Amino acid sequence: MPKKKTHRGAAKRFKVTGTGKIMRRKACMSHKTGKKSSRVKRRLNKPAVLSQGNAAKVKQLLGK
Repeated sequence: MPKKKTHRGAAKRFKVTGTGKIMRRKACMSHKTGKKSSRVKRRLNKPAVLSQGNAAKVKQLLGK
């Protein structure tokens, strides 16, 4: 069988940690940040762990 190709769009959006968890960016930080408070922007700037239900699909796209 041929090798499974990595989905390049998923590879740019998700990172796999050493323990196998998948990290994602939070939404609402790409634009319109002037009206958001510093506290909200700080919270949205940190990466988040992907939920287990979505992680299975993303792992398949990443070829893991």
